[in-house]
Amino acid sequence: MNPTDEDWMQQALALADTAEREHDEVPVAALVVGPDGVLVGEGFNRNIGDCDPSAHAEIVAMREAGRRLGNHRLLGCTVYVTLEPCAMCAMAMVHARVARVVFGAADPKTGAAGSVFDLLADPRHNHRVQVRGGVLGEEAGARLTTYFRRKRGKA
Repeated sequence: MNPTDEDWMQQALALADTAEREHDEVPVAALVVGPDGVLVGEGFNRNIGDCDPSAHAEIVAMREAGRRLGNHRLLGCTVYVTLEPCAMCAMAMVHARVARVVFGAADPKTGAAGSVFDLLADPRHNHRVQVRGGVLGEEAGARLTTYFRRKRGKA
């Protein structure tokens, strides 16, 4: 049986839990699944621990996928991410020629897959990425809300 978008998102949410629990990172995680349905990359936010502003979950996962596939292009791949991609991550997906992105929670402050910007579908780019948002979005959003409330001491 082939995993569904929801199955992959559940796996990403579990990885986000690991990021928070074991690394005290913002609980955002991403998976890259190849066109054959095989997981080729995964990552969670590492920007705090790595002191790297570019180490968002999507970037970490796409770097791993690129190494595993031996190509900077991720043709036919789908990125599953628990939070709507920001502008940096969205443009990395465009440049990598990702086929599709599936995200959980929308990001009304910096989302670049339709909430604030729509970089993945911008007709001015030579590549557009298909988008499906809101997959297990309430669950993903609740994790982020809980994390930030705890960090701010407003549990």
